Amino acid sequence: MGRAASSPSPLAGEGGEEGGPRAQSKPRHPEKVNRPSTPAQRKPDWIRVKAPVSREYQETRALMRRLKLNTVCEEAACPNIGECWKQRHATVMILGSVCTRACAFCNVATGRPDLLDPHEPEHVAQAVGELKLAHVVVTSVDRDDLEDGGAGHFARTIRAIRTAAPETTIEVLTPDFLRKEGAIETVVAARPDVYNHNLETVPRLYRPVRPGARYFASLRLLQRVKELDPSMFTKSGLMVGLGETREEVLQVMDDLRTAEVDFLTIGQYLQPTPKHHPVDRFVPPDEFAELQRQGLGKGFLLVAASPLTRSSYHAGEDFQRLRAAREAQLAGAA
Repeated sequence: MGRAASSPSPLAGEGGEEGGPRAQSKPRHPEKVNRPSTPAQRKPDWIRVKAPVSREYQETRALMRRLKLNTVCEEAACPNIGECWKQRHATVMILGSVCTRACAFCNVATGRPDLLDPHEPEHVAQAVGELKLAHVVVTSVDRDDLEDGGAGHFARTIRAIRTAAPETTIEVLTPDFLRKEGAIETVVAARPDVYNHNLETVPRLYRPVRPGARYFASLRLLQRVKELDPSMFTKSGLMVGLGETREEVLQVMDDLRTAEVDFLTIGQYLQPTPKHHPVDRFVPPDEFAELQRQGLGKGFLLVAASPLTRSSYHAGEDFQRLRAAREAQLAGAA
């Protein structure tokens, strides 16, 4: 899944109006109900954002409801939703609104997943057309219950967007497709412009933070994308403030460069509810600037690092910068 969470929200009784279109009559995160609570820390000034109130925000929200689409912007309580939706940039979340994993950082609902909507790819394509998007990000919940993990649905969505909006560039942010043979190949064959899969955190923290995933399986996914199509841009994201060390983050950068990943995003982890993993610390902006410098020095074409950076934040502008960086690199090698 994509990056979680900022705004604290109750674990039970959340309706579709606040958490997306899915009405809820039971806890949003049933596996966390009996965990001890850790009250969210007060956020520093550099993380504060304005409430979403613009006309464009309301219109984007109404479009998603009309087409019965989920967005990770809502489901993961992204702090940037007001800014992005004012510009009509929404990250669509396919394969339903319920995840089969139970990551300790993520605000997306967990439990028994929804039935697949066979019309969802066409609805996504329609939304892209109505929003007049130059670049779209499509992500999903984990679907361990599906034989292909949802890879075929990703491919159908990519093809539907290509048909409806051939000039739109497409970025996918997929699950890890753990033990789903052929899934990565299915998505790559549909030819997205960017293939993103987030490592999320350092290997030492996988058990408490991302227990259903495996660090080296996620790393191998990114490597496999490059093996299948060396020209496809690859991207991954990390959260900081979970308890990692600087040295561990730098080692993850080295691992990603070994897998030839082009683009790295780094943002501050924000605790969605008292039942989620606590924030270890708020990383100041100057440390993000240093991580960006280190990443560029290691050979990434692009590094976006700031407290509010999320996988899809400014994705369209970043894609243009990513393409320009590759062109400059190729021109320098000629």
